[in-house]
Amino acid sequence: MKLLCVQVMKDLLEEGIDYDKVYKITSDAKFETGDVKASVAALSFVLSSAAKYAVDGETLANELQQLGLPKEHSTSLCKTYSDGLEKLQAQFKKKSLRLSQLDSVEWRVDYILSSSELKDVNEPNVQLRLHIKDRSTGSVKPVSFTVSAEKFRVLLNELKQADGIMENLGS
Repeated sequence: MKLLCVQVMKDLLEEGIDYDKVYKITSDAKFETGDVKASVAALSFVLSSAAKYAVDGETLANELQQLGLPKEHSTSLCKTYSDGLEKLQAQFKKKSLRLSQLDSVEWRVDYILSSSELKDVNEPNVQLRLHIKDRSTGSVKPVSFTVSAEKFRVLLNELKQADGIMENLGS
């Protein structure tokens, strides 16, 4: 069980799983391919969920035993889990919040003339084109949209408020 957990932990840490070792480990139990895949998926789910919710090793062992996993298996699993918990949480944090980066902004104001029976009305619209850089690939993708002058004022006000909050967090 411990050797299988080590392989699953390597997979979760993106170090690569050695399926030859996994099949060798599970050959004594006469697992078929589907059984091996199910075991790896179940262990992956248990280990990653426990790490995401910061479950301590002792609690995890107790919960697994309550679900029917033998004590020696849950102890082996939790030993591997406890040894790799910090690395696993660091890996999840690294992957969890991948924000795009604003590369540049282009804008212009268009006045749309609309005629009615009473008078001509000038309605300004703001044309925005944001160039968004994807941090994982490095590619820049343009995103264009149009907003009315009033909605633009609201957007600008909310962005200023968010900037002020972020400034206060930094100090």
